[in-house]
Amino acid sequence: MFDIAEELKKLPQKPGVYLMKNDMGEIIYVGKAINLRNRVRQYFQSSKNHTLKTKSMVPHIAEFEYIVTDSEMEALILECNLIKKHSPRYNIMLKDDKTYPYIKVTLQEDFPRIFATRRREKDKAKYYGPFTDGLAMKETIETLHKLFPIRKCKKVFPRDIGKERPCLNHHIGQCLAPCSGQITKEEYGLYVKDAMDFLEGRHEDILKKMKKEMMEAAEKMEFEKAASLRDKIQAIQSIAQKQKMANTVMQEADVIALVRAFSQCLVQVFFIRDGKMTGRENFTLTAPEEQSRSEIMTAFVTQFYSGTAHIPKEIILQEPLLEEETPLLEEYLSEKRGSKVTFTLPQKGEKQKLVELAYKNANLVFEQFGERMRREEMRTKGAMEEIRQALGLPQTLHRVEAYDISNTQGFESVGSMVVFEDGKAKYSDYRKFKIRTVVGANDFASMQEVLCRRLNHGIKVQMEGKNDSFTRLPDLILMDGGRTQVHAAQEVLAEFGMEIPVCGMVKDDRHRTRGLFFDEREILLPLSSEGFRLVTRIQDEVHRFAITYHRQLRQKKALHSALDDIKGIGQVRRKALMRHFGSVERIAQAEVAELLEVEEMNIPSAEAVYAFFHGD
Repeated sequence: MFDIAEELKKLPQKPGVYLMKNDMGEIIYVGKAINLRNRVRQYFQSSKNHTLKTKSMVPHIAEFEYIVTDSEMEALILECNLIKKHSPRYNIMLKDDKTYPYIKVTLQEDFPRIFATRRREKDKAKYYGPFTDGLAMKETIETLHKLFPIRKCKKVFPRDIGKERPCLNHHIGQCLAPCSGQITKEEYGLYVKDAMDFLEGRHEDILKKMKKEMMEAAEKMEFEKAASLRDKIQAIQSIAQKQKMANTVMQEADVIALVRAFSQCLVQVFFIRDGKMTGRENFTLTAPEEQSRSEIMTAFVTQFYSGTAHIPKEIILQEPLLEEETPLLEEYLSEKRGSKVTFTLPQKGEKQKLVELAYKNANLVFEQFGERMRREEMRTKGAMEEIRQALGLPQTLHRVEAYDISNTQGFESVGSMVVFEDGKAKYSDYRKFKIRTVVGANDFASMQEVLCRRLNHGIKVQMEGKNDSFTRLPDLILMDGGRTQVHAAQEVLAEFGMEIPVCGMVKDDRHRTRGLFFDEREILLPLSSEGFRLVTRIQDEVHRFAITYHRQLRQKKALHSALDDIKGIGQVRRKALMRHFGSVERIAQAEVAELLEVEEMNIPSAEAVYAFFHGD
């Protein structure tokens, strides 16, 4: 039994991270502290100074853990990682986990390449971005290759020079063919410099140079070359026009604005690079309603910049960060960037106008998404609430587990478990079971074995002090079937001394979901209700998962019985035969000469296969 008062006395006066847990062992909150003893004790002292979030959370705390770190900076990084890993209920959660692409120029190579990447490595390459619009970035790279004949291949130079003929890109004028030694490293480098000037927005120098070359070509009556240069000039001018939104106040910054409605929040970020807005992006968060706007902004900045590769030199905010967190975040992001990072809260001027613009855009997006978010809420949490009300259950349904058995006349019986949390499938918690103790087609006993194994594993993991998906018991168990399957589950739960509601998902004569069997009676949900649709989705999903696993085992068994017992046919030959013929049936019909067409087969092995299927 966890004694909170005694454990509080053991807390060290050191920096670290603390994890609050409920009576089910779930992590409901992750926090950091410069002094663990002082910080954690505050939760269990007089509540008059507590925030609404803390007042709501404390009654649910049954135990806590802590991890000591060497510094508050380490605690901040660990806190971010643990929040992402466990998604605690009382933490503000950034839903989006995006990595943005960059344009990479491989300056460390003798003949550099230009391509898109999502990994920003510590090499000598030059990176441009990040780009929030992947399509626009792709178009930029395509334009670069049309304007500047830079190679696309992955050949290593000078090692690969002269080994192959130039590729098609050279023949259509989009590569200078360094692979054939037709251009020097220095000459090639001039084109790379022009491409980098283009990416950095220095269009005037490039245009001046190209216009001069175009006039010289025209004077020499090289009209084809002049026309090509004219087209390139027009392309650059068009792109330059699109990038006219220059900013003389800031060269590199992110502008962040926030809108919220109850627990739903939307953050809009404008990305400004080289004095131009290169893109914008929206992020959604869930935050307890008790959280202040400053708390939400602080949580967003912490989570977003802990996961992104690029940190700008200035972050312009609509809302102030928590005062006690600001110095640590500045230090953390400055260290990650490698130079000073500052937070700005503008009150007037061009920066303040940009914040207003970001806020207006966020409002528009939030209005557009609002109806979609409400529909999604009704489809998921709303549907769970409809099921709860139909069953007359007192507690909120958070986690639902559904079970099904699949076999063919008792052959290769398997069980499946699917999990829905807050009305959404949680694929990482799906489990499949190969029935071990039951012989033949006995769905009742098979279902009991599956449920016993699931509960036993959960108890074992909990006793070992670990925390995985099995330690969280469901609020409702759904069985694919009616009275028999429900009774099978209830017997198992009684043996374990557990009280979990159990429902059967009943189907009609056409094998379609009809309703729920609960408390020895059938409950029909309105066909048009979200609750009915959710039950249908769960029943289809658990059946699909069971059938898929059963089919895999049957195919594996069939393949084993047909080929693995043939002398001289090992894994390599078996795969080669299947790859060549496509099925066991076609292998069985093949003559020796046809079997020898498989490269891995020899005469003795081909004769062995033929004899096996023809009884010789």
